Amino acid sequence: MTTQAKPKMFNLYVVRHGATEWSVSGQHTGRTDIPLTQAGIEQAECTAKHFKNLLSSKPFSSRFLHIYSSPLSRAFETARITTSYDPTSQIELDDDLQEWDYGAYEGRRTKEIQADSEETKEWQLFRDGCPGGESAKDVGARVDRFVAKIKDIVAREGNEEGPKDVLIFTHGHFARVLAARWLGKQVFSAGCAPKPLILDLFIFLIPDLPAIRGSNFAISTASVAILSFDHNPSEPTIKEWNSTGHLTQKL
Repeated sequence: MTTQAKPKMFNLYVVRHGATEWSVSGQHTGRTDIPLTQAGIEQAECTAKHFKNLLSSKPFSSRFLHIYSSPLSRAFETARITTSYDPTSQIELDDDLQEWDYGAYEGRRTKEIQADSEETKEWQLFRDGCPGGESAKDVGARVDRFVAKIKDIVAREGNEEGPKDVLIFTHGHFARVLAARWLGKQVFSAGCAPKPLILDLFIFLIPDLPAIRGSNFAISTASVAILSFDHNPSEPTIKEWNSTGHLTQKL
């Protein structure tokens, strides 16, 4: 019988891809495979310098168990450029890291969609989803599946002495849903709640933070975020979000 590995604390580094023509124009860019602009390439080069400094020019494997990227070229190119100083780095493609599928709204701006008809005049992506595409719940299911996978990998492969963190290159709306779902269910001791008559201590769950709450997490191109834990693996936290201090080209 296989025993389940004990959960471990780790940092999940999240990098959004560099700028594209559509990210600048505000067009919804889901599965359309648009390349980085020159400014986006420069953003990725700045991100490479950031990680080189962070790792003191050591290989990525000195800190990261795995490096994952969306298969879409704007994310993969950002990953390739970022890791280029280390020829030993290996980027694994994962379909779950792809951007929100916008269906019929692919390539369109929010204002254009809202101007279509009376029915869509108050359309909101996170609340309403996309016809022929995904809803926030759909993207959340992909996020949950990926997070469960990397938590299991870290539990089995990570150790205190060696690398245990994970680095991913993904997309804006996916990353926003990831932030919400990462927080998810949090477990607390009841020090902040009334004591029960019999038990000295109990734990309780607050409701899941749903994928729709990703709307509250703004994120810029080529930004870096760090999702982590506080005191134990049942206390998820966000250490850093939408960090762009490493960029000379901000869009």
